[in-house]
Amino acid sequence: MFQDARLINFIANSLAVLAVCALLLGAVVWVAQRPYFAISSLRLQPAEAETDLRFVTASSLSETIKDKLRGNFFFIDLDETRRLIETTPWVRHARVQRVWPDSLTIYIEEHQPLALWNENEMINTWGESFLAYAEELPDDIVLPHLKGPEDSERLVVQRYAEVARWFAPLHLRVNELELSPRYAWEATLSDGMRLTLGRDPAADIADPHGRSGAVPFAARIERFVEAWPKLAQSINGREIAHADLRYPNGFAITLAPVTPTPNK
Repeated sequence: MFQDARLINFIANSLAVLAVCALLLGAVVWVAQRPYFAISSLRLQPAEAETDLRFVTASSLSETIKDKLRGNFFFIDLDETRRLIETTPWVRHARVQRVWPDSLTIYIEEHQPLALWNENEMINTWGESFLAYAEELPDDIVLPHLKGPEDSERLVVQRYAEVARWFAPLHLRVNELELSPRYAWEATLSDGMRLTLGRDPAADIADPHGRSGAVPFAARIERFVEAWPKLAQSINGREIAHADLRYPNGFAITLAPVTPTPNK
């Protein structure tokens, strides 16, 4: 009987402890769900690699995600919130921390725009495409327009850098560079000249082995740039509307129409 009494006391004490724990847990949950702990503000900070935020503001970010946040200070899923924030315009990476009792600090790494991409996207300096609005760019930022098939961003960025480097000594910028679905290249320079560069046998996905006798991409441009001083002298100041660099032993040019000068 003595052992039975001890067992009954142990069970009773255990049940009492469980009841107290349940009451405490219920009280904690009740307190944690009070409106006092609802997320009411977002604090933005630049990531370690950033010096300042140019495109993302707390108001714009809050407006984008305000109806999508789930949970309060205690129950919000930080990983899910981070993924949600990274789907908003201009945000490349994000890191989220709780700030007692009702705030989140969000460390933002912004996309750094390199070029416009196709119809309504941009490419950042890492060669990644992202969705953003060109109207949000400051007036002092003028971006080239790059175009290409899906998943060709890095290749187009690489070729853009090469073409820009070749024409920089001539004080010409690349305004547009397009890679067609057949992997043929065309460029438009800052003076309005259009270049037909043809297919690149070194990086042609559709024809990885290249065509017999094809001149490498860089060699075509180098040949044209080296001939530029004599070419500019021979055309007597006329503007070139189009240059076709696809020929194996040279290139063809089309001069812009001469604007008639009215007689006095």
